[in-house]
This record gives sequence, structure tokens and C-alpha cells, in this order.
Amino acid sequence: MNRRDSLKALGLTTISTAVLLDACKPKTGEETGSEASAAAPEAGRQQWEVDREKKLMADKYFTDHEMATITVLGDIIIPKDEKSGSASDAKVPEFIEFIVKDIPDHQLPMRGGLKWLDMQCFNRYEKSFVDCSHDQQIEMVTEIAYPAKAKPEMAQGVAFFNRMRDLTASGFFTSKIGIADIGYVGNQPNKWTGVPEDVLKQYGMENV
Repeated sequence: MNRRDSLKALGLTTISTAVLLDACKPKTGEETGSEASAAAPEAGRQQWEVDREKKLMADKYFTDHEMATITVLGDIIIPKDEKSGSASDAKVPEFIEFIVKDIPDHQLPMRGGLKWLDMQCFNRYEKSFVDCSHDQQIEMVTEIAYPAKAKPEMAQGVAFFNRMRDLTASGFFTSKIGIADIGYVGNQPNKWTGVPEDVLKQYGMENV
């Protein structure tokens, strides 16, 4: 099972209810998992909700360096492959930026985790995470990506990476790219062609 299949099987089931519900709020634009609506009030939405969302979209929480780190980490977690794009292609960094403003409980753990990651890399490689080589980045991530194998002193990094992985999966699989990757098509009106022939044969009803 590759990383993308693992995320489908595990990542979506570990995301907090609050994150998933907020990820599924009505959005405009192509990337439903990363762009919040800034349009006029919609049916069922109060004006204060629209105003709050506009303010969240206008504010900035992460620094440019932090966003660059989030982008690299996201693409390590969900890289581009022959089937679909990467986390950054699905605008996951922008989604995470929005979520930490919408759910402030994420702010301190995310910022602290990003700083922890940079300090680890400075101590090991004398450079920040984004300035490390790809091999160095993978080496660092490997030490915090598998909780059961991680060393006790890596506990803070493990907690951070678990959160980062959950947010990345949430953002990716609620985007247009991620939904296509899953293969979910939803209800298809006027597409009913009857019970499939193999199912009818299974129950001996092909001639009914």
C-alpha cells in the first residue's frame, strides 16, 4: 500500500470532526478544500458568518518561511504521482493557513512544531528544513512520521507531524484534485441504467 492509499484508509478517519466539518464548508472556486467563499450571503448563512470568513481570508497567520515549510512537508506527505497532483497542487498550504485562523487551537502546536523542526535541522545540518536537501528532509521526516518507531526525544516532532498529516489529508481530500483521486462521484441524476447484469445473474434474475 503506497502513501496515498494509506492516507485514504487512515488519514481521513483520524481527522478531528471540527477540522473535517470546517473543511467541508461551502467554498467557491475550483479548489473546494482550500478556498473559502467571499461572496454575498448565501441561503442559510448569517451576515456575521460571511463577515467573519472575509476577515479570516484577509488576515495572515504564518510567515512566508513557515508557509514554505508547510508546502514542502505537504508535498512529502502527498507527493505528485502519475494519477494526480501533490498537496500543494491542491492548495493544501492555503487550506492549512485558513484552518489555523478558523480553529485557533491549531496555531500554537503548528507554529511550535515548525520551529522545532527547524531547530532539529539546524542542529543536524546547520540549515533550516526548507534549505536542506531532499534526502536530508526525508531523513528528518522519517524520524517523526512513524510514532511506534520514533525515539522518545522525538515526541514533540511526532505530535506535530501527526497534526500536519491530518490537516494535509483533510485539505487534499476535500479539494477538487483529492475528490477525483478518491474516485468519488456522488449521486448521478438521470444516469440510472438498471441493476448491473452481473448482479442480476448472481441472484438468478437475469431473465426476469
